[in-house]
Amino acid sequence: MMRLRPGDAAAYPGDCLALANSRLSGFGSPAEVAEAAADLNAYPGLGGLKDPESIRVLEPIPGLAAVGRKAALDGLILWEHPAAGEATRLGLGPKFFLRPADLAGIVGQSEAWSGLLPISLGLRHLIQPIVEIAALAEESGEDPVAALKRQTFLIISAESHAGAMTAQAMSVLPSALSLGNIWFMAQPRFHGMDKKPGGEWRFDPQSPLRLHNHGQMFLQKAMAGQIYRFDDGGRRHYLSREDFFARLDGFADLISNNIEDLDYLNQAVEPYSLGLAVRLGRSGHGMMMEINLNNRKSPIKGGMCAHDPALGRDVVIESFSLKNVLPKDIKYLNKNMNHYLNPAKVMAGIREKGLGMPVVVHDDRLYFQPVQGDINFLVKTAYFTRAHDKELNSLKYPSDIPSALTAMAAQDASPHFARLANLALKAQGRP
Repeated sequence: MMRLRPGDAAAYPGDCLALANSRLSGFGSPAEVAEAAADLNAYPGLGGLKDPESIRVLEPIPGLAAVGRKAALDGLILWEHPAAGEATRLGLGPKFFLRPADLAGIVGQSEAWSGLLPISLGLRHLIQPIVEIAALAEESGEDPVAALKRQTFLIISAESHAGAMTAQAMSVLPSALSLGNIWFMAQPRFHGMDKKPGGEWRFDPQSPLRLHNHGQMFLQKAMAGQIYRFDDGGRRHYLSREDFFARLDGFADLISNNIEDLDYLNQAVEPYSLGLAVRLGRSGHGMMMEINLNNRKSPIKGGMCAHDPALGRDVVIESFSLKNVLPKDIKYLNKNMNHYLNPAKVMAGIREKGLGMPVVVHDDRLYFQPVQGDINFLVKTAYFTRAHDKELNSLKYPSDIPSALTAMAAQDASPHFARLANLALKAQGRP
């Protein structure tokens, strides 16, 4: 598969063009690429893959929980909240902004769920770890306020709605976290590429703007001047790449938890898995991926965990590379919740080696779609599951909405959560 190493943000579109013109020069149009895309993106040796052999089972070992609690309370975890997606399967726009009423209306249950706090899914994801870290500090005999001031959040939005997302986040996060520890990154969208007979690949300025998937956000983080914060006057300040990498070096784990993960709404801070991540990081691992059983009733296509005899180890292969593998044939899925251990080293590896660049054609135009899961091929990676296998629980389709509303109701039952939620609503001028 084609690979791209991150340079500067301004150079990225040109790098994509150069990659297309060097590796796809034999194709005469986006339509020709579309016909060959499954083969271009395919993981080598798909037919020889076996069931995974090295998935660790997360055991409730007290010593492991103690390691995780200490790492969380000491501020050694960077909490990343990726929320740039467009929620195209639900047809409701960006998931960050979805409120309970939006979801309940889709399934015709508006009255049944009318009592839920009217805050967005994105704010629910941001508030939940705050509630749990404060509770963890109290249980450990520590000052909750001090523990929260040590936490760092990184919120990743699409550039097109960064302002609205930032406003919501800043309506509540400064009440709990230090301003200097609230980071943002805005992921840009790009036009599609076209090619005329006898010509080169060029961006079509009339084509739809699209995100280059979640792998692009990792390439972007390795670029200069992409992470920013706000001061108490609301002024934006960008971290230099050197400063960002130096700050990364102080974290044991960057945990990236997708906004569609419904389990996160009721348990964002898991001492056992954090403890395992910290221990694995100390032993030289660079990534830890959670593996769940695919939903048996409604299987989905996503990152598949399997054993690759050619490499002699387990791997996670992103859906773009699965060619004709059907959802029903995918037994083990990556939860789309990953731990990046020793994150400064992981980012250095991405800068050095780059990421694979799968291709996709939309509206007869060519787009690249790098995926973050491919990092498991760059660094030593561990895969884990729960002692009691759980099926994937995420908000992707309308059939997932009742589970989402149930999780939101459980959140609202927490007095601490309700207090922060109402604080956010007040700051936003909502009743």
